[in-house]
Amino acid sequence: MRDSERDEGETALLAALFGGAPRCWYVLDRELRLVHLNRAARAVGCLPGEEAIGRRFTDLVPGFPAAELTGLAGEVLATGVHLTGRLLHGHPAAAPDRAQVLSLTLYRLEDGIADGSRVPLGVAVAVEDVTAREAAAERLAVLHEAHQRIGSTLDIATTAQELADVTVPRFADATTVDVLDEAWRAGPAHRGPVAPDHPLRRAAYRTRHGGEVAVRIGGLSTFPFPTPFTQSLADVRPRLVSRLDYGERWLEADPAVTELWRTAGVHSMMAVPFAVHDTVLGLAAYYRYERSEPFDEDDLELARELTARAALSLDKARSYARERTVATALQRYLLPRRAPSVSAVDAAHLYMAGGAGSDWYDIIQLSGARVALVVGDLAGRGVEAAATMGQLRTAVRTLAALDLPPDELLERLDTTTVRLAQDGALVPGGGDPDSELIASCLVLTYDPVSHLCTAARAGHPPPLVLDPAGRVVPFEVPAGPHLGVGGAGFDSATVELEEGSVIALYTNGLVSDRGRDSDASLADLREVLTRQPGRSLQELCDSAVYGLVPQRPDDDAVLLLARTHHLAEENVAAWTFPDDLAVVSQARNAAQRQLLAWGLDDLVYSTQVIVSELVTNAIRYGRGAVQLRLIRDRTLICEVSDQTQTAPHLRQARNTDEGGRGLFIVMQLSAQWGTRYLREGKTIWAEQPLPEPT
Repeated sequence: MRDSERDEGETALLAALFGGAPRCWYVLDRELRLVHLNRAARAVGCLPGEEAIGRRFTDLVPGFPAAELTGLAGEVLATGVHLTGRLLHGHPAAAPDRAQVLSLTLYRLEDGIADGSRVPLGVAVAVEDVTAREAAAERLAVLHEAHQRIGSTLDIATTAQELADVTVPRFADATTVDVLDEAWRAGPAHRGPVAPDHPLRRAAYRTRHGGEVAVRIGGLSTFPFPTPFTQSLADVRPRLVSRLDYGERWLEADPAVTELWRTAGVHSMMAVPFAVHDTVLGLAAYYRYERSEPFDEDDLELARELTARAALSLDKARSYARERTVATALQRYLLPRRAPSVSAVDAAHLYMAGGAGSDWYDIIQLSGARVALVVGDLAGRGVEAAATMGQLRTAVRTLAALDLPPDELLERLDTTTVRLAQDGALVPGGGDPDSELIASCLVLTYDPVSHLCTAARAGHPPPLVLDPAGRVVPFEVPAGPHLGVGGAGFDSATVELEEGSVIALYTNGLVSDRGRDSDASLADLREVLTRQPGRSLQELCDSAVYGLVPQRPDDDAVLLLARTHHLAEENVAAWTFPDDLAVVSQARNAAQRQLLAWGLDDLVYSTQVIVSELVTNAIRYGRGAVQLRLIRDRTLICEVSDQTQTAPHLRQARNTDEGGRGLFIVMQLSAQWGTRYLREGKTIWAEQPLPEPT
């Protein structure tokens, strides 16, 4: 084949390939002037056609950055290194309000010479309109970011702000999120359409450059009727206003907002409701004013998906907040409404509900003017955990009524916890039946007569005790296992306290919930309590909050403070009698003399009957010496102790029975009575109310 024929064949082949290529091809000379373009460029009109021959490359693409184009072509011409898929953003001259993305491929055209070197002839440029492809890719990127960022917490405001942050500025120039007021306040789900006058809370907003908005976060408002917002909430369907016409009637419904939009240059908007199944949560609104291209149907579809993703997270946040609110309300209902007034101690408490845990506390009046202080901590959250806490607190109060010492009370509470958990009556932490029930408890009793304080603990932090001068009182309470372990024993410790000593019981949430070492937090608590020992207990509780809880706790926090009192010696009288029925009359006479000395003449007869019955029973059914003790406190307490642990039995005597009415008589004459077991022996006690002062 001759060279001329080969050249003609190659030229024809190149012409066919160049002319039939789907892309727009342009050939530039060394001065970057157009010398040739293919059929696609003429037909599709990616750039101007034949009339552009001989013009500079920068003249061919009005609306695109000319300097960048010249720089790219010049670089390829000078270096010979080709560029592929270089994206160029701009606006076509024919539609300046529409964004366009072009993909450029540039390579140098060369001619070889005899010595093997290459001579640059110009630059070939392939141009492809990839606006739709890039828009789709950008929408996918926004969706991906939304899935990564939205719903990171179970908080409505945070979730709403995450949606606003994802969409501005990548998708919209401004985004506002409004939720129904009941959803904001963790109320019940709103089913079906939303009335135009329904109040909404501004949950979040974001603008491209921090522009002004009509309603600030947390503000309560309603959408004016009729507008795309009310229509969208009425039928739970999105609304697209592709091009905003400020002459439309609906814009007159809220002139202030309309003027704000006009000033900002808002030209396109969408209103998309938050809906999960038949539950409506609120509305998201998207605006454009800096981006010239209006929202279209593809944008509306993206807004639907973004809002639906956020709606799921908002509904979870609302459900969680509602459950937490119900659980907190239930927990507060199950806790003491107010600290009971007891003579043994002055008490104050701090309770802060957090996101996890069901802590509790209690102050229980015991027989003999004694008092029990209790704190507990149940791992878990929600209504189930609060209900479980209530069951444990009830069990503690029931066992405390038996006047058990703290270690024995915890042993029985541990057994009760195991049985209730096995029967399914107690729900493990978090309501998961496969998880373990983890609870801790500390029980402390104080006797104002003997001044003895006894405590035992089950997996709980030890108490902190300070003397009246603010010095720490050594009180090492042996650590015991958590409740529910079963079969483990508990040990107690006892210390004698001065009057005015301060006892501090607390839960882990107070000292170990902020990333700090619990020992350091406990030292801070000690410093708070010792800084000014004479302050009121409530002031000390508040100071503990200021010093230890600078932020809202993630866990429940309880602090129970008690300042001890001593019962004056003149208010206690005690006698010991031998094991002989002949001493019953002596006991009655001793009680009479003491009551007359106290000025309690009205209680002499009833007390003598109670003393006679209790001392007689102790001598008849017990063994060893019998002790009688009278305590004048807020009630008159009569105690008879012996050295046996045989429990008395109350029964209804028949008319023909000659005996068996002793305890029944005691019950009738007393406000309350019971049995308290000692290490050796028992005490039968009865209380009578003091006469009203005249």
